[in-house]
Amino acid sequence: MRESNIYRNEIQHEEEGLYSITTKPGFAIGQTAYLVQNKGFNLLWDCITYLDDRTLEEVKKLGGVQALALSHPHYYSAQVEWAEALDATIYIHEDDQEWVMRPSDKIQFWSGETLELSEGLTLHRLGGHFKGGTVLHWENGNDGKGVLLTGDIIQVVADRKWVSFMYSYPNLIPLPAKKVAEMAEKVKRLKFDRLYNAFHRIVMENANESVQKSAERYIAALEGRLFTT
Repeated sequence: MRESNIYRNEIQHEEEGLYSITTKPGFAIGQTAYLVQNKGFNLLWDCITYLDDRTLEEVKKLGGVQALALSHPHYYSAQVEWAEALDATIYIHEDDQEWVMRPSDKIQFWSGETLELSEGLTLHRLGGHFKGGTVLHWENGNDGKGVLLTGDIIQVVADRKWVSFMYSYPNLIPLPAKKVAEMAEKVKRLKFDRLYNAFHRIVMENANESVQKSAERYIAALEGRLFTT
């Protein structure tokens, strides 16, 4: 596997059982992938484009990866290369199947609203940004308080106590109020106190509460209730 003289992947320990993987200097949209260690089952959440032998060696030292799961098509990038190099299965919601540009036997399309990958590690389809938009609930993370990894299906904003929701980020097109309410309701029942997005922004505590308050504020803005004339 070819090494780059420009790029390298930085693997950073975030908390017990969780590592972030980010390409430096920033490449393309600059997303972060996460390696989750859960009771002997290692999952790569979302994907980055650059992969080299050094990265593979470090990932294997952490126990390798048994599966990849993707929040939505913007992070498919080099998912097949990662899966082949690590002999892992890729999980993508069937609603986003049309966006897979490189078919592979490594890809498994799942259906429905939830998929448990291992005990305490479950995918939830929220839709929104893409029809098959998915988040990952890691029940055992954050010392058992729970973690939600969201890609940018739920996006952490500049004030890390708040999140937002968009149909299109480049074009700044919001989601309808009804859809945001539906997404918030789906995660309300999940136990999580911390939230990681795809760009290394983190809601460190009270994350579920932050999602609910943010959804209420978002809907109020769409309905004109945040503004007075």
